[in-house]
Amino acid sequence: MKPFLVVGLVLGLVWYQPGFGAIEGVVMPPEDGKLRIICFGAHPDDCEIQAAGTAALWARQGHHVLFVSVTNGDIGHWREAGGPLALRRKVEVRQAHQILGIQGVILDIHDGELLPTVENRRTLVRLIREWKADIVISHRPNDYHPDHRYTGVLVQDAAYMVTVPFFVPDVTPLKKNPVFFYSPDRFQKPAPFHPDVVISVDSVMDKKLDALGVMVSQFAEGGANGSEELYPADAAGQKKRQQAVRDGFQKRQKDLTERFRTELEGWYPGKASSIQHAEAFEICEYGGQPNKTDLKRLFPFFD
Repeated sequence: MKPFLVVGLVLGLVWYQPGFGAIEGVVMPPEDGKLRIICFGAHPDDCEIQAAGTAALWARQGHHVLFVSVTNGDIGHWREAGGPLALRRKVEVRQAHQILGIQGVILDIHDGELLPTVENRRTLVRLIREWKADIVISHRPNDYHPDHRYTGVLVQDAAYMVTVPFFVPDVTPLKKNPVFFYSPDRFQKPAPFHPDVVISVDSVMDKKLDALGVMVSQFAEGGANGSEELYPADAAGQKKRQQAVRDGFQKRQKDLTERFRTELEGWYPGKASSIQHAEAFEICEYGGQPNKTDLKRLFPFFD
C-alpha cells in the first residue's frame, strides 16, 4: 500500500483505492437517470464557497453531487497544522455536506504542495470516470493560490483523457465527455471569467450559509491568516463573530449577483431584478460544448 494511503487511514480521511471501480467512503449512486456532478476544489472549503447553493438545488431534485478536495488542508490555520488540522477540516466539511445533502472526498495531498503530475492526473481521471460525471466543476487555472491553479490545470488535463481507453485502462473510460465548468474569480489575466450560466440560489442560501458556518477553523477562526483575537473564547463573542462571517458571505454572494445582473436577465426574464443570491459558471472549451437547451437540462432550475 502506498505511504500516503496509510497516512489517510491513520487520520481517518476519506480516501479511495484506485482501480476498484468505486470511491471508498462514498455511496455510489444508482443508475437512475439523474445527473452526476463532481466538483473539484483545492481545499476543504473551496467547492463549498463556489458551488454549495447549486449543489443543494441539484440534491433537492435527487441528482448526485460529489465534492472533492484535492488537498487535505493541513496547513490552513494560523495555530494548527498537520494531521490534527486535516482531521478537523474533514469533520467540518462532512458536516457541511450533510447540510447540503451531498457527498465528499478529501485526497490526502499536502496543502500547498499540489503539483500537476501524471499521477495526480490519473487520480482525477479515475474519480471522474468512477462517478460517471455529466458535469465537472473546478477553479480556473489562473488564480492567486498555486493549489487552485494546479487543480484547474489537472481538471483541464483530465477533460479529454477521461474518454481515452488506454489512459488509466483499469477504469472504464467515459463514452461521452462531460461538460466542464469553471467557478468564478476576479482575475483578469490572461482573460476574465465569463458566466455562461447563472443560477439563482435564493431558495437555498440559508442552507449554504449554514454549511459555510460549520467550517469554524477556516472562517470564524480565520484559517491561515487568522489570529487568537479573531475568535473570542466566550460564547457571546463567538456568536457575534459567527454572525459576522455569515453576513460577510451573504454580502459576497450579493456582490457576485450584482456583477452578473445583466446575464441573470437572460436566464430569468422579467425576474432577474428580484434575485438576491446567484452562483455562476463558465464553460471550459476542453469538454462537452452545450447549447442553452443543454444547459437548462444540466441546470434544471429555470422552469
